[in-house]
Amino acid sequence: MKTGITAFLVLVFSIPACRAQMPQTGSWNILNIKYTLNSKTSIFGEAQLRSLKFYDHFHYYEYKAGVNYKLSKQFKLTLGAGSYQTYREGGNFVLPKNNDEFRIWPQAILMQSFGPLKVEQRYRAEFRFTSSGYRNRFRYRLGLSYMPGKGKNGKSPLSLSASNELFFTDREPYFERNRMLLALNYKVAPSVAFQLGYLYQFDYRITDETGRNFMVLGIYADLFGKSPLSKNEHAEIKDSQ
Repeated sequence: MKTGITAFLVLVFSIPACRAQMPQTGSWNILNIKYTLNSKTSIFGEAQLRSLKFYDHFHYYEYKAGVNYKLSKQFKLTLGAGSYQTYREGGNFVLPKNNDEFRIWPQAILMQSFGPLKVEQRYRAEFRFTSSGYRNRFRYRLGLSYMPGKGKNGKSPLSLSASNELFFTDREPYFERNRMLLALNYKVAPSVAFQLGYLYQFDYRITDETGRNFMVLGIYADLFGKSPLSKNEHAEIKDSQ
C-alpha cells in the first residue's frame, strides 16, 4: 500500500520535470464519468483535451456519451456517439480546422482474468461523418492490466496497464494508426481513480488527430445508482472509451 502511494506521488511530482526534458511531448487529458443503472447496464460520458506540446499547442478535443450492457462478467457491449474536433498545428486551436466530425460507434469487449492479470480485447466499428465526407473505421485493442499486492479489502488500489490498438479503414491504404499506452492507475476512493501514463501514436496518412508522444492524465469516476454492483466490480478501473 505505502509502496503504491509512493510510486504514484513520484510520478505526479515528476510532471514538471517531464515538461522541461520533453518539450515535444504533448498532453492527453481524460475525464470519464459512469453511472450504474443496475448490475448489467450503465451509462457514461467522457471528455478529452489534447495538445501537441506539454499543455501548449492545444489542437484537439472530443466529448461523447453512451450506454454499456454486460452480457456476462467476461463480455460487454457498448453503443456510443460524440463530437470530435481537430485543429491545425502551430498553436492553440488554430483555424481552419483539420476535421469536424460526428461519430457513432458500437463496440464489444471480451475480458479474461488469470489471477492478478487481466486481459481485454476490444473490437470497435466507427461510422464517421467528417468535414471531408463519410468514413468507416475499425479498431482492435489488446490490453493487459496487473494488480500488484492486495489492499484491506483484498483488492490493490494500484494497477499497471498496457495496451496496443490498431486502426483500419475500408479504403486504401487500409491501415491508419497504431496507438500504444503504458499507464499507472491508482484508486483514491471506491468511486474515483487517477491514471498517469505515456502514450505513443503513429499515424499513416491521417488528418484527424495527429500522433507523436503524449503524457496521459485521466480521472475516472463511477456514480452508483439504486442497484450498485458488487464491491469487487466497483474496484475496477476503466479505460477511456
